[in-house]
Amino acid sequence: MLAKWLSGLMAVDLPQPRIGGAAVEMAEVRKTYITGAGEFEALKGINLTVAAGEFVAVVGKSGSGKSTLINMITGIDRPTGGEVWVAGMPVHTLNENQIAVWRGRTVGVVFQFFQLLPTLTVLENVMLPMDFCSMFDRSERPARALKLLELVGVHEQAHKLPANLSGGQQQRVAIARSLANDPPLLVADEPTGNLDSRTAAAVIDFFKELAAGGKTILMVTHDNDLARRSGRIVTVYDGQVMSDRNAENGSSV
Repeated sequence: MLAKWLSGLMAVDLPQPRIGGAAVEMAEVRKTYITGAGEFEALKGINLTVAAGEFVAVVGKSGSGKSTLINMITGIDRPTGGEVWVAGMPVHTLNENQIAVWRGRTVGVVFQFFQLLPTLTVLENVMLPMDFCSMFDRSERPARALKLLELVGVHEQAHKLPANLSGGQQQRVAIARSLANDPPLLVADEPTGNLDSRTAAAVIDFFKELAAGGKTILMVTHDNDLARRSGRIVTVYDGQVMSDRNAENGSSV
């Protein structure tokens, strides 16, 4: 059944991406949830543009809308109104199957709680996105996964189960997995929330290296010190972008 479903996904056609756009473009994006208490507007007309190769930190208090904003970009959730373009693709127009295929090829997602499959080895966890999207030749996937694990410094743990790794090591595996299909965009939602300060700083250093190499990095964080180590800080408050500034000198973007 799973193989049949994956085969069906591989047959999904995606629109041709728009050429020459930014890595991320959000235009008047709104998101309204229907709750038992009535409507709740989580995003209120967000406009945001991120160029390729930028490292952007999204900050804000709990409930400000920062995670909802990220979910619009990854296609995990759908906007109620407005447009979301990622690498030239109109994400807001895609159906569920198209989003699954597009996300697997275009966006690497790093979660706070790692989300590694406990019954798969570290190497198998990193190979999984390649298997899912049929990226790279099957015979090439183990070597590519091992190379990514070496890149994040945990290749010696390749044949262990995630439970046998420290939290910092598991997060590094999660980052390696997010890079499996060489996506142009990496989205990290509180990736350092469960790490000690030294390991968190190492993760940020690695993100900076990725951005210097051309990857676009969007990171949600509550840690202002870590945010200041990015290239740009976007502050979200009450569903709106309240400030958008250069992380180094504080000037508006």
